[in-house]
Amino acid sequence: MLRASSSDLGVSQTQTLISDQDQLELALNFEYLSAEFFSYGANGRGLDATAPQLTKGGPPPIGGRKANLDPLLQDIFSQFALINIAHLGAINGAVKGFPEPLLNISKEVFGEIVELKDFDVYANGLNYLLGAYISLLLLPQMLMLEWLHSCRTLNTRLVAGLLGVDSGPDAVIRAYLYERRDAPIPPYSVKVSDLTGRISDFANRLGKEGIKSEGLVVPQSEGAEGKTTGNVIAGDKDSLAFGRTASGILKIVYGTGDEHVPGAFFPNGANGFP
Repeated sequence: MLRASSSDLGVSQTQTLISDQDQLELALNFEYLSAEFFSYGANGRGLDATAPQLTKGGPPPIGGRKANLDPLLQDIFSQFALINIAHLGAINGAVKGFPEPLLNISKEVFGEIVELKDFDVYANGLNYLLGAYISLLLLPQMLMLEWLHSCRTLNTRLVAGLLGVDSGPDAVIRAYLYERRDAPIPPYSVKVSDLTGRISDFANRLGKEGIKSEGLVVPQSEGAEGKTTGNVIAGDKDSLAFGRTASGILKIVYGTGDEHVPGAFFPNGANGFP
């Protein structure tokens, strides 16, 4: 399987024409998604209860509920929720923003992605970690796209700050799952590492931009320096961060392979972005 080149970091000729505001507003959609998923999973409440001023009158998400987490994971995901809430405020301070889009964070959406019958992302800590793996699959790549664009703008510091912190939860979740990589996911026979590979393959297939996501275990030829099958931190052939185009990201989060046909996490489409 070919690896993406480090020079291919996700900005096509058409993407360079996207304004700085458009880029930040696209990222705002994903901060809403992460904030709601983590808020509901950790605390059983969404932004309409904890930070209603940030929703700007947008609808509550579909299907969010408290996950069955142990105290440590509940603490971690509560912190993740607060981080994303702070990021919503920071982005809204830089651009006009918009009402929260309609989000679908129901167990059915996650079940369709993992292709496991009756998979309930909220049932236990392991399932929720896999759901978090899915929900964070694109946010660092979205910010990498913005970083490349913002190197020529006044928002460089904001995007760099978002990228630096939003990469953290992704690393934490991958480390937790890597420790459990050989464990089967009850009641299914599939292993954690196999499912993360399946999820990443799903994203690559819909995104149609080559390999921009990898599971926790890869062929040795694709691991860091070609010397390991472990892949707790994913990267390209030079171990640099992957990036995607805006259209590639929307193809994935819509679950349709078409940036013009919404669905999955965004039933009515993302807001703000043209």
